[in-house]
Amino acid sequence: MAKRDYYEILGLSRNASPEEIKKAYRKIAIKYHPDKNPDDPSAEDKFKEAAEAYEVLSNGDKRQRYDQFGHAGMGGAGGFGGGGMNMDDIFSQFGDIFGGGGGNPFESFFGGGGGRGGRQRKGSNLRIKLKLTLEEIAAGVEKKVKVKRLVVAEGVTYKTCSTCQGSGQIRKVVNTMLGQMVSANTCHTCHGSGKVIDQKPTGVDNTGLEQKEEVISIRIPSGVAEGMQLSMSGKGNEPPGGGIPGELLIVIEEQEHEFLKREGNNVAYDLYMNFADAALGTSVEVPTLDGKVKIKIEPGTQSGKILRLRGKGIRDINGYETGDQLIHINLWTPQQLSREEQEMLERLRNSPNFDPKPDKKEKGFFDKMREFF
Repeated sequence: MAKRDYYEILGLSRNASPEEIKKAYRKIAIKYHPDKNPDDPSAEDKFKEAAEAYEVLSNGDKRQRYDQFGHAGMGGAGGFGGGGMNMDDIFSQFGDIFGGGGGNPFESFFGGGGGRGGRQRKGSNLRIKLKLTLEEIAAGVEKKVKVKRLVVAEGVTYKTCSTCQGSGQIRKVVNTMLGQMVSANTCHTCHGSGKVIDQKPTGVDNTGLEQKEEVISIRIPSGVAEGMQLSMSGKGNEPPGGGIPGELLIVIEEQEHEFLKREGNNVAYDLYMNFADAALGTSVEVPTLDGKVKIKIEPGTQSGKILRLRGKGIRDINGYETGDQLIHINLWTPQQLSREEQEMLERLRNSPNFDPKPDKKEKGFFDKMREFF
């Protein structure tokens, strides 16, 4: 099933301001919050859908990619973008726009103190560069890469932080002329996770994390471009104390092709020909992204002419169309000639068929025009 437009989900125009995006998401999230709609799967789906839209549109870089490439720029169904978010992701990342501070970012609206427990921390993001050939970009590809991530070490156990009682925050009530004011600050003991290390094996530091190498499968959609950044949720570093892993950011690099050059969704090829083949016509093989193909060169083909192979380019990342292959004809002028070759060219030099000026009919017309004026 195709995903809905993120602007449509939040009821916004495409030029909406960051404040309008924030306000629209807040309104929808309150309306479809699971605590207000218990045992209603459709409400929960809309709640997650709105969070996914907000995750993209509230981020300048992601919004720019989405505006340019649509859902495909987010990686589509391949695990990129916000599609893999769960409730913990949502509460951890976006609770701050609702105000309040404790364990449940929504409790100031829905009451209750326990709810979903302490606010989970999110780990840092990882960034890698992925080199792709033009063939891989055109077809789409699945790559396996080795990534070194920070993960909670085996044997590490946690217990509830006694300083904040697992809330991750320390609340302070101050009496003022206007009444009581409550401030909330991140707990200095657990740094907001609500947990501290209970036991850890030898060699593990106080964060409880260790670096491990993991092989991750990445599905790259066809049509990506140099500098484009894709993301995989949950494949970044894990935070100390447990929580939500960060994102793995994949920056695309295009490898230079031996023969072809990318021009948007088209690919270009320079075909160098000798004068005889261009004058007499011939058939030649040219490389394409799908292998070699034979094309016909018509007699009298001029240098600078561009031939087009339909559909032999790169598929648009949004899947709307596929580019072409452009073949640029270049006549090669030899720089060293044998005496025999020079004599042959001398005999042809003065032939009227070798004169690049207008033909006799056109030349006669211009002569008459000169006499008239």
